[in-house]
Amino acid sequence: MNDKVFGHLINGEWVTSNEVTTNTSPSDTSDVIGQYAIGTADDCTRAIAAARRAATAWGRSGLEERKAILDTIGAELIARKDEIGRLLSREEGKPLAEGIGEVARAGQFFQYHAAQVLSPTGEAVDSVRPGIEVEVKREALGVIGIITPWNFPVAVAAWKIAPALAYGNAVVLKPAELVPASAWVLADIIDRSGIPAGVFNMVMGPGREVGEALATSPDIDAITFTGSVPIGRRIARNAIENMTKIQLEMGSKNALVVLNDADLDVAVQCAIAGAFSGTGQKCTASSRLIVEDAVHDEFVDKLVAAMQELVVGAALDSATQIGPVVDARQYQQVLNYIELAKQEGATLVQGGEAITLDTEGYFLAPTLFTNTTNEMRINREEVFGPLACVIKATDYDHALEISNDSEFGLTSGIITQSLKYASHFKQYSNSGCVMVNLPTAGTDYHVPFGGRKSSSYGPREQGQYAQEFYTIVKTNYSKPY
Repeated sequence: MNDKVFGHLINGEWVTSNEVTTNTSPSDTSDVIGQYAIGTADDCTRAIAAARRAATAWGRSGLEERKAILDTIGAELIARKDEIGRLLSREEGKPLAEGIGEVARAGQFFQYHAAQVLSPTGEAVDSVRPGIEVEVKREALGVIGIITPWNFPVAVAAWKIAPALAYGNAVVLKPAELVPASAWVLADIIDRSGIPAGVFNMVMGPGREVGEALATSPDIDAITFTGSVPIGRRIARNAIENMTKIQLEMGSKNALVVLNDADLDVAVQCAIAGAFSGTGQKCTASSRLIVEDAVHDEFVDKLVAAMQELVVGAALDSATQIGPVVDARQYQQVLNYIELAKQEGATLVQGGEAITLDTEGYFLAPTLFTNTTNEMRINREEVFGPLACVIKATDYDHALEISNDSEFGLTSGIITQSLKYASHFKQYSNSGCVMVNLPTAGTDYHVPFGGRKSSSYGPREQGQYAQEFYTIVKTNYSKPY
């Protein structure tokens, strides 16, 4: 094992900590990826101070300078997508093709926002008073604290970092503890892009210390967070003490509605991709499958048959379609929910068990329950694993009612050949992203992403809508002599 300790990036320098963590693969717990520094609140404070010192100059930097740096970052990510994607999959557990795809998409985020640097954001407006000129401008906020999850360690970081830098902000990144290798490689690429020291900083470590230091700092102008609802609410409570702007992407319990007129082959493909890709560890996963009664049994039969063909295996095995869950804690959480579903009276029709392979890892069979109701905890709480539940609906109105009956509202989907029902669902589904004849998982990078209710709080992410969070509006009045 390499004795190198991978450190934090603070003010353009790589620094280590007294404590380190051993990063291992969920596909093979004996596979040691590396030793990574565990940061402290003091490390975070120093990173914030460095960002604060660098923020003003970066906010006033030339547009072409910012564009060139973001283009450089994006190009390297895409050029190295196979290598970095392999590391990501080894560390997080998603199948290799998904890991490579995530890194390529991260590169596209940087390239998109590089182009956005040159897109005008201000406007001239006529005043209601004669002889007065009005100019509306957008300016950088200053210092952005970024807290990212483990399920998309490169892509989510990219779609937060890229617009933050594009609009002239300095950044302090706190990546998830479970995936330090992916974050470190991304930070290394950014550091070598020509970006000035202090504009981008990264401190690895636990949320209870590093994340808390970000959320409570009076020197942070905004915090963008993706993670659980309880942590998001804690960040919000802390941030409001300093009137810190916040953007929170949190939990979900997404529904896929299958109507009687649906093409069931399409419905099964969408259910498989939505519920089980990424081992179900996606905030956009469709864990509630709401099916009209006339096609319920046939849909379940077809879905079970398709699930039986899915290959569970190590992330780097080219045959693998479903990788391991991310760690022992998540593994046990999914097993606990499987037992809870049984206790609640749900019928287990596929999976439900741990899988033993040649390597010691956290492998679970894709799992499906039927005879569930929307009142069961298994349909109210986010499992974040390869588990889906079928809920029978009497008609479209009933299906829509069930779909909307959730504290969450991130994504939803409907499978139908009816323009009437598709149009109605797009209008009345209480979610931030609605899919018609598509999986609930899978979004484009140039349009807004976000949810409603407990799923999201604050301005949308991605696309041009990102400017709502990463900039502040200034209105200038002037009277020429």
